[in-house]
Amino acid sequence: MADSENGAPRQYRSTLREEQARQTRQRILASAFEVFSAKGYTGASLADIAAGAGVSVESVKVHGPKRALLLGAFELAFAGSAGDESLSERPEVAAIMELEDTGAFLTAMVGLIAEANARTSGLWAAFLAAAAEDAHVGDVLASLLERRHADYRRMVGLLAARGAVGTGQVDADAGQVDAGTPSDDALQNLADILSFLMSPESHQQLVQQSGWTFERYRDWLIGTVSATVAAGG
Repeated sequence: MADSENGAPRQYRSTLREEQARQTRQRILASAFEVFSAKGYTGASLADIAAGAGVSVESVKVHGPKRALLLGAFELAFAGSAGDESLSERPEVAAIMELEDTGAFLTAMVGLIAEANARTSGLWAAFLAAAAEDAHVGDVLASLLERRHADYRRMVGLLAARGAVGTGQVDADAGQVDAGTPSDDALQNLADILSFLMSPESHQQLVQQSGWTFERYRDWLIGTVSATVAAGG
């Protein structure tokens, strides 16, 4: 009786309901990922998503509308959880940020993004198509791209603080890239380049269109990003 009066059973039931709701949302977003990837944004229906998740259409609507399901599915597939926090705030990324060796840092970070691009390549095409048809999805996409670019700017700032970013200037006598301090404009330019190199489109073109294996794509991306950072862009 004391436990009931203190609210312990009630708190337990509340926690259990929250966990069940979280699991249901995960199933719905996982189903949305499969449906959007296979049928595109226009062809996907809430009934398809509900069937894949094993829930009612009404349950899917709770986590909608459709554009919210698209974004949630993308975030879940790309980073492992749905939400609008920065990529740098994810636990696995935070751990990589703490790596002191620049080579290990770039290998881990670029490898992580390459794997995320591989997971989301089909859904990314649906995302772009939906943005062209639905102004609200376009706004969501713009916000996502803005966050992504901010992540790359932070990444470049971290690399610059480590002295890992070249200036792009060559010492004619030594025949080497000058290791001076890159300007803010140079760092912004480098962030633009890295955002392009590590975009889902690079995976689509090289793996899906050109037939590269994922391993070849990942190794190329790590090497290209590392060389670009060392050269300053």
